[in-house]
Amino acid sequence: MWSGYLWQIFEGAVVTAQLTLLGSALALAVAFAAGLARLSRFSALRALSIIYVEFFRGTSIFVQLFWVYFVLPFAGISLEPLQAGVLALGLNVGAYGAEVVRGGIQAVPREQYEACTALNLGRFQKMRHVILPQALPLMLPTFGNNAIELLKGTAVVSLISLNDMTFQAQIVRSQTGSTLIPFGTILILYFAMALVISRGVRLIERRVTRGLDGTRS
Repeated sequence: MWSGYLWQIFEGAVVTAQLTLLGSALALAVAFAAGLARLSRFSALRALSIIYVEFFRGTSIFVQLFWVYFVLPFAGISLEPLQAGVLALGLNVGAYGAEVVRGGIQAVPREQYEACTALNLGRFQKMRHVILPQALPLMLPTFGNNAIELLKGTAVVSLISLNDMTFQAQIVRSQTGSTLIPFGTILILYFAMALVISRGVRLIERRVTRGLDGTRS
């Protein structure tokens, strides 16, 4: 009997994995865009970045998701539940990631900036070839933590009836009257997914650091 119910939860786990991967990709792109904007010479870009970061860090993901899914259609923008979940999660976690990007870039020693000036490198060349390669290893551990937070935050999409594994566990609970098995199953699945993210980020971190050390030598 339980095999069918567990398969139902595993199908929800696929949706959770999609939300995590797509949301993390969006969060990463937004984090770099907003983080670099925070360091821009243009005050308008800095102001927009600050407003975005403070707004999404200062409001609930629950409210943000409801605005994306239920309010945007009044402005003519209708999204599927998966699209709404990815957008809300990506923008929310991206706001935290923006501060990671800003902090990582500012942590690069001032001597590196002076060396770029001495070599007459343009702003793009300086950022692409010197600053970001040194800042990225500093950002990766926190990016990994943010991805795990996004994974855990995917449970909120069950509120818009998206069939993630939390939503499926709730259905199985209502169908069987059992709480232990469905929610024990998703507890293990969440932990396994978080472990995969953590190990993956560590592998990337070692690879990036090894490449940086090779460049320096």
